[in-house]
Amino acid sequence: MRDMTLDTLQSVILARFPELACASFELLSTGWDSVALDVDDALIFKFPRNEVARAALIREASILAAVRPFLTMPVPDLTLYQEPRLFSRHKKLRGEHLVTEQYEALPVSARDRMAAELAQFYSQLHAIDNHVMADVGARPIFEWLAPDAILDRALPLLPPNLHSYAQRTITAWRDLPPDPHGVTYGFFDGHGWNMAFDHSAHRLNGVYDFSDSGFGALQQDFIYSNFIARDLTERTISAYETLTGRSIDRERVELLSGVLRLNELAEVAPEPDRHAEMVDYVGRWVQG
Repeated sequence: MRDMTLDTLQSVILARFPELACASFELLSTGWDSVALDVDDALIFKFPRNEVARAALIREASILAAVRPFLTMPVPDLTLYQEPRLFSRHKKLRGEHLVTEQYEALPVSARDRMAAELAQFYSQLHAIDNHVMADVGARPIFEWLAPDAILDRALPLLPPNLHSYAQRTITAWRDLPPDPHGVTYGFFDGHGWNMAFDHSAHRLNGVYDFSDSGFGALQQDFIYSNFIARDLTERTISAYETLTGRSIDRERVELLSGVLRLNELAEVAPEPDRHAEMVDYVGRWVQG
């Protein structure tokens, strides 16, 4: 792995953009795939950690270029640079993450406006021809673990009072018929950590991180806003139904949201330091 320190990455940026010599540089994240730098609260630079992440960043830039003309929602406009090493640059979408407590403090008017904007975003994404997205590199979304694997890994980590919930949820998922709306290109990552929300104006200024976007069952695209609040998901679904004429199965969305949390717990089974956090996620989801 190459050196990914702030000083090293800053020197790479300055080698390509010497006019930023007097700018302020902040290490924004040290994620699994990429390291991001915020420059003057105006530009975001992303550096992939490895070859897999490198391919993902190239694919994300291609996907964003393809979807942007179809969207009303602002999304990043990535420009790739190959020298002295691969990285991307885009103008920062102004805003912060949106978490449950912040959403619950919003007035009803702001909730409705945000839901309408998300519904439009999903309807526009789902209307793009799948062949168009396949041609620019979109792929099937990441598959969850098999039902038995989820239970084998998750049950030993869960408190006994959550065992029956986990078993019921995975059994129902195992028996779930295919989505009647079929497979679509979608975002499949619409949680509050991928949102640029202006808390002072109560407005959503855009969404970002399309690295997990791809082809999946249409109704699954609505589960990720449940990380913020069930209320937001319900408002978004209602607005989406009005826009598209499609009927969204709330029970399916609820079930898949539970499977997601159990799958995430199962995936971190080899990482004991993350068990408590992920068990808490499951518990809070069940409690509502």
